[in-house]
Amino acid sequence: MMNLDRSRARLRLDAALDGLAATFGGMTAHPGEHNCECHWGSAEDLAQLKVADTELDPDLLQRTWAAIDWSDHASVLRRILPQFATTLVSGLIEPPFGMERVGRSFALGHWQQWPAEQAAAVEEFLHAWWAHTLTDPDPAVPAYEVLVLSAEASGALSPWLHTWEALIGPAADQHLAEAAAQWEYELLGDQLPWDAWENGEKMRAELTVWLARHAPTRLRAIGASEELLHRIRLLGVTGPDRWEDPHWPGHRR
Repeated sequence: MMNLDRSRARLRLDAALDGLAATFGGMTAHPGEHNCECHWGSAEDLAQLKVADTELDPDLLQRTWAAIDWSDHASVLRRILPQFATTLVSGLIEPPFGMERVGRSFALGHWQQWPAEQAAAVEEFLHAWWAHTLTDPDPAVPAYEVLVLSAEASGALSPWLHTWEALIGPAADQHLAEAAAQWEYELLGDQLPWDAWENGEKMRAELTVWLARHAPTRLRAIGASEELLHRIRLLGVTGPDRWEDPHWPGHRR
């Protein structure tokens, strides 16, 4: 069953990538777009963004998505989206400050306000990639990083958690264990484990409640350590009940 789910998820992801190519093929950055030659790149680099359907070299692609000072960020994002998405799925994008920066690049393009067909293509890509990640035992990008990217790109955490909640299986459960181990330290200190662009406190509260409610049974089923189980349990309590618990790790007070 899991192999079938994974195959279906891969087909959905491939279709979503094809959808991006079909929807955004032929698009270019705004003719008047510019950026600083000293800090971003040359006039020749900029000219490539104004020519449709030519592949950018990895360094230029990295500089383009990472820049936050485009005058028309949406048109730049639309220009690079097909290549950008394929590169992301392949695990070849390694942002220096976390996947939230990639999600922020999506958010700065305000893709949810684009024409319906374009917004739908982006949304389907994000959801298809997330579903595939959860069914893949060894995804190119860890699930906890894809979740961060998707939450920042969409400005919401709950839709991605709902998908994780619905997908039950060894791969999704193992990804949950890895994510819980990554996040428990900051969450026990009442901090979101990434640098949110907006809605950070809301996301922290949602993630804390969701992990405390849904993670323990799934973590036990795959033999997670007692230490991790206790730390996730402690997310469900606050104040002295947390700090004075015999399993409180004591690393934040």
